[in-house]
Amino acid sequence: MTKLFELEKHFDSDPFFIKQTMKHIRLLTFDLDDTLWDNRPVLLAAEQSLYDWLSRNYPRIGEHYTVESMREQRLALARREPELRYHMTALRKRSLQLAAETVGYDATLVEPAFEWFLEARHRITPYRDVVPTLRKLRAAGYLLGSLTNGNADVNRLGLGALFHLSVSAESVGSAKPDPAIFSQACRLAGVDVTEMAHIGDEPETDIAGVLAAGGTAIWMNRSNKAADPDISAHATIHDMDELLALFELV
Repeated sequence: MTKLFELEKHFDSDPFFIKQTMKHIRLLTFDLDDTLWDNRPVLLAAEQSLYDWLSRNYPRIGEHYTVESMREQRLALARREPELRYHMTALRKRSLQLAAETVGYDATLVEPAFEWFLEARHRITPYRDVVPTLRKLRAAGYLLGSLTNGNADVNRLGLGALFHLSVSAESVGSAKPDPAIFSQACRLAGVDVTEMAHIGDEPETDIAGVLAAGGTAIWMNRSNKAADPDISAHATIHDMDELLALFELV
C-alpha cells in the first residue's frame, strides 16, 4: 500500500501496525474550522458583512470604527477576559455591546447584529474531499461527530445529516484541549475514549486534547505546517483521501 500519510517517528509505520492501531476505532470526531473548510476567508467576509450592516443601521458605529478596529477591540477583550476565548458567541456579543456603548447606542442592537454575523459566518464551502469522505466513513459503519471550540452549527451549515453527534465548547462549558469535551462526545456516542479518533488541524487544542483524554490523535495538516516537537499525533494526514487510506477505505 502506498504510504499516503505519515505516522509520527516514535510509531512503527508499516501497514500492519497502522491497521492494528486503527481497527478498534468506532467514533471519528472532526474539528470544523480549518479542518473541513478554510475558515479565514469565511470570518473576514462575515465580519465585513456585519460592519456594513452596523454602518447602515447604526451609523455612529461606522463613523467611529473600521472593521479592523472592531476586530482589535474584540481581541483585546479576549485578552482581558481569557475565559471568553473559547466562548465565541459570548465574546462576539460582549464586543458588540462595548461598541454600542462607546458610541452611545443601547444594547438592543446586540442580538440582531449577532444574528446577521452568524448567518454570514455559516456561508462556508467545504474542502472538495469533505462530503464524499464523510459519506464513505458513515457508510462503512463509523460513528461521526463534530467537535468545535467555535459557534458553527453543522445543521445550519447543511452538514448535519452526515454526523451522528455534535459537541461544542459552549454546550459543554469547556473547550479543547480540555479532555471533558472529548469525553462528552464519547458519552453521546456510547463508546469508550479508546474507541475514539479525533481529526483536527490545531496541535495545541485538537491533538493535545484528544491525547490527554486517552483517544487517538490524527493531525490534519493541509498546509504542510512544521510539526510541534512537543505534541505528537498518532498520524498526520494532508487531506481526507489520506484519512480514507488510514482506515483502508480506498
